[in-house]
Amino acid sequence: MTSRYLPWSLSAMVITLSSFTVHADATNQQVRTEPRGFIYGVGVGLNQELYQDYRRRVVPIPIVGYRGERLSVYGPFVSFDVIKDEHMTVSLRLAPRFAGVDESDSPVFAGMEKRKTSMDVGAGIQLNNQNWRYEVAILADALNNSNGYEISSSVGYFYQTGPFFIEPKLSLYHSDSKLVDYYYGVRPDEATAQRPAYRAGSVINYGAGVSFATPIFAGGMTRLGLEHRWYGDSIADSPLTDRRRGFQMFFSYSRFF
Repeated sequence: MTSRYLPWSLSAMVITLSSFTVHADATNQQVRTEPRGFIYGVGVGLNQELYQDYRRRVVPIPIVGYRGERLSVYGPFVSFDVIKDEHMTVSLRLAPRFAGVDESDSPVFAGMEKRKTSMDVGAGIQLNNQNWRYEVAILADALNNSNGYEISSSVGYFYQTGPFFIEPKLSLYHSDSKLVDYYYGVRPDEATAQRPAYRAGSVINYGAGVSFATPIFAGGMTRLGLEHRWYGDSIADSPLTDRRRGFQMFFSYSRFF
């Protein structure tokens, strides 16, 4: 049986929350220097699945990480800032794509070859204009599983109310045909009378969400991310799915050693 996984949308949420909290930490301490050091904690992800008979899953995420001047490690998510100033950050990124499934996860996968989890590498650029944040990133499969890639873009507004830091955000995700077909396609030799062969094309998905962070609990940083996602036809029309929208949540608590 495959391990419980984060969908790629929730992976993006984790990356967003880890960078989002840097702003919260710095603002809370009222200093220009971001806090640095080793981090530990625990997180949990909740995903509303699109696959038939596979409605939701809960994903525990142990967090051991590090935040330096340029290097940030948040559990299995890693970024290195190549360029960084007050208004722009260009970073290299490494992130797992916990999107694998096998026959034990749902009857709809019976007789299908396992779809594997993978590791993505890529880069992103973030622009900050006062409280507004604009971001574009590209991540591509590094383990030759799907051999696909995803481009994400977002706009968010970061603000503080008391000890709480909030960022509502709108996002757009373009996944290429190789990525979508690997996880939502049905190969000809996997087709049945109830599950016809299906070749998925590229897709654009839309998201609307909000992130929260606060340092008021037990001397650490508590984070909560919520996102509602609308999926394009190439995913919604797959014989493996029976819905076109879903909800993701990520919650974590972490602190410096």
